[in-house]
Amino acid sequence: MARTQQQALDVARPIVLTAFRVVVGLLFACHGAASMFGVFGGAKGGGTIPVGQWPGWWAALIQLVGGGLVVVGLGTRIAALICSGSMAYAYFTVHQEHALLPLQNNGEPSVMFCWAFLAIAAIGGGPYALDRLLPGRSAARSAHADHAGQSSRATAAG
Repeated sequence: MARTQQQALDVARPIVLTAFRVVVGLLFACHGAASMFGVFGGAKGGGTIPVGQWPGWWAALIQLVGGGLVVVGLGTRIAALICSGSMAYAYFTVHQEHALLPLQNNGEPSVMFCWAFLAIAAIGGGPYALDRLLPGRSAARSAHADHAGQSSRATAAG
């Protein structure tokens, strides 16, 4: 019974991780689109951020482009790392000056996105990402997956 459950989890893992990557990236891209183009309610209640304004417009650009790259899984690790860093910057420069904890300073979205993108940067795009279609990438990933599969089977057997 436990073996069947483990097999089901092994099959579901890449699908769940892909769904996580796509949802986080899409939500982040929507924040960028809202700030840059005024869609989805716009920035701060309906407007847009003036082009080139520091740091808001640049953050919105990172959100839109970085989120889009993460959604499709192209340059996933570096895009996710940049997105994570931008949210850490947002938290420490915008939110933390009001209070220490995210619940007190309205910094929860920044913290959640920061840690979610850091996890995506560590995990990578997975099997359902455009990164896998790049020359030389799929062979390297397949070798890594084979090694990881052997390691997990050895751990399960031991």
